[in-house]
Amino acid sequence: MVCQLLLIALIAAGCNDSTTNRTEPSTSEPSTTEPGTSEPSTSEPSTAEPGTNSSAGTSEETATATSTPVPPADGPRVEADVDLASVPAGEQRDFGLRPDVPTGELAPEVLDAVDVLLGQRLLDRIIDELSFDAIETIAESGDPRVSWWLADLQRIANNPELSDALRAAQETLLGVDIDPLRSWGSTTDQLIGWDIPAPPNYLAYKRNVYIVIEPKWEPLFEDGTDIDWRILSWGGVFIDDRPFGETDNPCNCIPAADNPITTNSAGGDEWLDEDTIVFGVSINGDSRAYPRSIMEVREMVNDTLGGRDFAMPYCTLCGSAQVYFTDEIADGIARPVLRTSGLLSRSNKVMYDVNTFSIFDTFLGKAVSGPLLDAGVELDQHSVVTTTWGRWKVDHPETDVLDITLANGRPQSDLRNTRDGDGPIFPIGQVDDRLPVQEDVLGVLTASGDPVAFHVNSALAALERGEFIEVDGINLILDGGGVRAIDSDGNDLGGHQAFWFAWSQFYPNTDLWPM
Repeated sequence: MVCQLLLIALIAAGCNDSTTNRTEPSTSEPSTTEPGTSEPSTSEPSTAEPGTNSSAGTSEETATATSTPVPPADGPRVEADVDLASVPAGEQRDFGLRPDVPTGELAPEVLDAVDVLLGQRLLDRIIDELSFDAIETIAESGDPRVSWWLADLQRIANNPELSDALRAAQETLLGVDIDPLRSWGSTTDQLIGWDIPAPPNYLAYKRNVYIVIEPKWEPLFEDGTDIDWRILSWGGVFIDDRPFGETDNPCNCIPAADNPITTNSAGGDEWLDEDTIVFGVSINGDSRAYPRSIMEVREMVNDTLGGRDFAMPYCTLCGSAQVYFTDEIADGIARPVLRTSGLLSRSNKVMYDVNTFSIFDTFLGKAVSGPLLDAGVELDQHSVVTTTWGRWKVDHPETDVLDITLANGRPQSDLRNTRDGDGPIFPIGQVDDRLPVQEDVLGVLTASGDPVAFHVNSALAALERGEFIEVDGINLILDGGGVRAIDSDGNDLGGHQAFWFAWSQFYPNTDLWPM
């Protein structure tokens, strides 16, 4: 029965449980595979952890580090001297010749077909012969802009007959072969790589595709935002809309943790190995370690440390843990309580404020929709140090650490070296080939707002040799076995680590040290 195709897909999509992280797109999209699988990437990323030799594969043994640079016993400070040949290079992606793109309104027959496919009938969960006829009409339009709508439907359609029809339509529209094993991902990579513009009235029909699988998303899909809707996609999980303080309640989502339970260093030693990767945060003299395994399960923490309220999103797909202060906002604006929406923007998690349903750019900390966009809210960022438990507690002996109960039964989770070990599993389009896509960088903004990325392995090695690194007022130091950025007066500059592809796509004009 053709009319049941989409309904079957939607039922399958709703079976994810609350402890399962987002899953990679595959032939039957949305994917329902467990974390720990991966699909081949066209890039060749370095998978070594920061502080390791890239040739060592997925080893997590970090290089020996002290808290601060060790200058020579006598003589002046020595500037970092890095052999550029030791810094790995990336590789551009070849998307072929970009097709011609019309401008102006869509042809009436094409718009009618789009309405048949993605209008009220879709909201009523109807996919039938009229829908397949509409797909053929759209495919013959010769207008690549409408490919974005078909790609949105590809993302949620896991019935083979519907998926095959959409893939064939995309091949006709775009003039390229679409990988049948990752039909949506292959198509969307092409569209991003070519920077194909969206069709007129794009959001109206995209909204229908998304609210048919998660009605709670409807307030997020609003006009008048700073969002590029083309690159917003489903991450394979659903929205966390639990109010603040209710994160102990179960949800069909990636579950945030509010005011998480902590234990002291001795309690951490009961379950953490010395080389377990943690994200270290120090605020006003207080320190806390957030094990990466827990942050893979939770992806969002709303916490208080050193007298400051903050949210800490962790994007597993970007290798990026960040801290944003959520107090000291403008008068009349309540503390934002950030949650995982279940959506992605070019492989970066999309977070939102559960009180106002304002979407934030997770990487930049700016509100991009809702009342908080209207208020111009931009959150201040604080440094996160990526290191090991053994190194962090040596430099911060009074640290506490998140309790093992927050791992929801997955204390050994390691998506970085399993699911994400072969490169990005969601579309990212073209890449900056100055580094491999998943090479670790420390991203920092100068006082004038200019982005600078520091190659982490090179920085660690230089600082361990006692050399100094200073770029445009940014000084790097060692802290708890990781790297942190401060200014000349020792003030924190809010740096964080991320995969190179993520930092460079959000800051395409970034400088790169030591290049």
